Amino acid sequence: MNDNGKIKVMIFEDNKHLRDSLYFLVNSSSGFECVAAFPDTRQALQHVKHFKPDVIMTDIEMPVMNGIDTTRLIKNEYPGMKILILTVFEDKEKIFQALCAGGSGYLLKNSTPEQILQALTDTYKGGSPLSPSVAKLVVQFFQLNMPEATADDYNLTPKEKELLECLADGKSYKMIADKMSISIETVKTHIKSVYRKLHVNSSHEAVAKVIRQRIV
Repeated sequence: MNDNGKIKVMIFEDNKHLRDSLYFLVNSSSGFECVAAFPDTRQALQHVKHFKPDVIMTDIEMPVMNGIDTTRLIKNEYPGMKILILTVFEDKEKIFQALCAGGSGYLLKNSTPEQILQALTDTYKGGSPLSPSVAKLVVQFFQLNMPEATADDYNLTPKEKELLECLADGKSYKMIADKMSISIETVKTHIKSVYRKLHVNSSHEAVAKVIRQRIV
């Protein structure tokens, strides 16, 4: 976040018209600043180091290096970097490649400006925004393709199960705090406890595990 309290966004998008539109959308919206926008992902690591964005928004299909490989490259160097995928691709393979590479969220380009800005906010705050059709594919994938495990509930408390349901819905930490009537710090405490009990390191792993094992 910059000195004015704005979320710093960096964009990788090869379509000039869309790139310019996204740049304008971010910079004309309260609480955001687009620090840079590029037509490809050459020198992506140098750009991240120089501009220090809070959230990166990237397309998948781009020249030089695609967005999935770029996401993986950036996350290897900057594990805490939040990356929102914005693409036309709605197939399971691209979705799971992007999420497994470290993407924080996956949004379709037919999303409204309001949805894009909300997704950027949710991503910045630790959420995992997914377009509704993408969320449906994620749930279907884990329900249909993953083997069932034991019914062990890992000694999760009712509050922790409720929190996992919220994560599965793609809610941000703030949205979870509001829904559960607790503070964001309490949400973070519950998250750490859930990760420890489930033996996972991310919200994607946690959601995948609870759906696969039908814990929530």
